[in-house]
Amino acid sequence: MHSPSELLKRIEQAITEIQYPIYPGSLYEPISYIMSLGGKRIRPTMLLMAVDLFDGDLSAGIPAALAIETFHNFTLVHDDIMDNAPLRRGRKTVHEKWGTNTAILSGDVMMVEANKHLTNVHVSVLKPALETFNLTAQGVCEGQQLDMEFEKRDDVSIEEYIDMIRLKTAVLLGGAMKLGAIVSNATKEQAELIYQFGENLGIAFQLQDDILDVYGDPAKFGKQVGGDIISDKKTFLRLKLQELASKNDLASLKNQAQNADNKMKIKAITGLYDLYEIRTAATDVMKHYLDLAFLALTEISTPIERKEALINIANQLMNREN
Repeated sequence: MHSPSELLKRIEQAITEIQYPIYPGSLYEPISYIMSLGGKRIRPTMLLMAVDLFDGDLSAGIPAALAIETFHNFTLVHDDIMDNAPLRRGRKTVHEKWGTNTAILSGDVMMVEANKHLTNVHVSVLKPALETFNLTAQGVCEGQQLDMEFEKRDDVSIEEYIDMIRLKTAVLLGGAMKLGAIVSNATKEQAELIYQFGENLGIAFQLQDDILDVYGDPAKFGKQVGGDIISDKKTFLRLKLQELASKNDLASLKNQAQNADNKMKIKAITGLYDLYEIRTAATDVMKHYLDLAFLALTEISTPIERKEALINIANQLMNREN
């Protein structure tokens, strides 16, 4: 068994060894740039942890890990365009640095590059690997579309929100871990169980992100605390408040949406969250999905010692401060 830090080193080394075409440089330079910006590399690391879980060959998992990480970064390039974001991981976004049209094209090529990486898995598992990867990629795009549509709707339900974050965030973690199982020749049943572990952990992770956005420590949280409140994003917390609040408090919430003073807006809406114990409600739902993840893991028929690293990293993700 390998530690997550060892697996991360393997992934970082593999990323540095990728050789993109040099012509035209303006198409491929943005890809090298975004891939070199780092990040937590959670998805490829957990893919390799799934390989370890099923006693597979790490070398066999590297192409799938590169495919997942390349696809993930492709979505970031296009998401940054849609969000008109100036910075990514503290550096200029691709569209800011090279222009929107080039960023779109470079992102398109990244999807091709991801597929090229995936075709390097063993031919015996190529078909199920491609099927899993394509379903995962399609789900992420569906989730992004729903997220954009929700911005214009006032009737989004909590059930719809959970399904959106499942698609936009969680299926990528689940799909990554299922790919790790596939390249390790795990059975379909075992591969599905590790998918359920990853997907439910991904939902819990996003719910934790919603909570941290409001209640995180400003010194440790990687983004502006209260950013979701400022942008009136329909997070679990906002939707739960709308479900529980009185008419007067709903009116107050609506008025605060127009407040140009961000500090006052954050204070007022956080006050409403506190009044209705929204943090507790969100934490309960987060723990529910974490329990579902661990339940799937217990059903996987590998020795408990092989599961310890996954249990530890899941707990670390759920106790993070950024």
